[in-house]
Amino acid sequence: MPHTGDNAYFLQQALEQARAAAAAGEVPVGAVVVKDGQVIASGRNAPIGQHDPTAHAEIAALRAAAAQLGNYRLDGCELYVTLEPCAMCAGAMLHARIARVVYAVADPKTGAAGSVTNLFAHSQLNHHTQVQTAAQLGAACAQAASDSAALLQDFFSHKRKLQRQQHQPVREDALRTPDSAFTDLPGYPWPAQYVSELPSLQGLRMHYLDIAAAQPHSDTTYLCLHGNPAWSYLYRKMIPIFSASGARVVAPDMIGFGKSDKPKKDSFHRFDWHRQCLLELVEHLDLRNIVLVVQDWGGLLGLTLPMAAPQRYRGLVVMNTALATGLVPLTPGFKAWRAMCKDKPDFDIARLFARGDPSMTEAECAAYMAPFPDSGHRAATRAFPAMVPEFEDSEGAAISREAMAFWQTQWSGTSLMAIGTQDPVLGEQPMRGLHKIIRHCPEPLLLPQAGHFVQEHGQVIAQRAVELFG
Repeated sequence: MPHTGDNAYFLQQALEQARAAAAAGEVPVGAVVVKDGQVIASGRNAPIGQHDPTAHAEIAALRAAAAQLGNYRLDGCELYVTLEPCAMCAGAMLHARIARVVYAVADPKTGAAGSVTNLFAHSQLNHHTQVQTAAQLGAACAQAASDSAALLQDFFSHKRKLQRQQHQPVREDALRTPDSAFTDLPGYPWPAQYVSELPSLQGLRMHYLDIAAAQPHSDTTYLCLHGNPAWSYLYRKMIPIFSASGARVVAPDMIGFGKSDKPKKDSFHRFDWHRQCLLELVEHLDLRNIVLVVQDWGGLLGLTLPMAAPQRYRGLVVMNTALATGLVPLTPGFKAWRAMCKDKPDFDIARLFARGDPSMTEAECAAYMAPFPDSGHRAATRAFPAMVPEFEDSEGAAISREAMAFWQTQWSGTSLMAIGTQDPVLGEQPMRGLHKIIRHCPEPLLLPQAGHFVQEHGQVIAQRAVELFG
């Protein structure tokens, strides 16, 4: 329903649109159109996502308002925007007969309401729009201006940092998949983020998604950990549901996978080292109120994380994985998988996903192969099957036994288990064993249509998680 409010309220509504633009990787500018004291339309920047140079927040809001009123003339309407309009948007407002425009932050580079030029001041034009800044409208509006400026500053500061990281030299003992390999992947629109300053990385660049909700109203963070040979693309169907709940979503690519750097030698990869990288990432991003979402190696490693900082975790979503303690024999399905990886180290990853889930499109299957343009990039996919702790003295087995004790006796959070019953590697029986270990874990959610990569059918899991954790 439309809302009757004042200048500060309308600026806050525009700011919410700006935050939504930032969450989508766009320059954070938002706008609303008001008529008779009510918001009738809103818009946010979307030139990148829409491949449209005219897709500014003001243009989107004007178009929506015109459609709402059934008239391209917006007589009696006012427009509130977080950044001073450019010449294009100022011209559109004049054509639309906007009565007043209020902007929060001046734009010294392209502002057309007084900073670079002032189209609204030309007396020769046959319509005159009143222009006001937020600072002229009182303390509450000035605060909205400060918040808008901070949002823009944070966005461009992060963008500059990201550009530096993108141009960071690759270590001599590693490779980096070209950005072109990840162009236009279906269902994966989120901007890349990188970290290289973690102590254990020693200059390797780790990629992660860090998605803020368009309208954040939850302090929950979903930490989504992938397995082998997948990467954060695996969570593309669950991330939108988590984000729509108002939560933050973080999904890293482990070193050797996805958009992260890829050491050349198979021997580089070790259980303890990968675990330490994840621990450091959690601390570096200062993640709190974490719902840990794991599958495959995401669980082998991820299930050992909460005991190191239990105060950071509040929930668990666990899918087709295990604790590799060395106390239980590996499944025949896993042994067959390990043998196949050894015999055919350059197996076709796209074909693997196509065979495992016929409902996936060819483009979706190909996206899983995108990080690995040749065998030189595939040290991790070769190394990980052999890294699974098989015996009590295997690397990772001791820490996994500690984790088992933690989940049995100390875990106090809420848990959700989902099982893809068509999994030939880790079927229902091993997951039932894990179910007995996790304290107060409810009866598992069974997905009869899902295989090992459960996240491909993860919408129902994500929806159930949102019901549990908010």
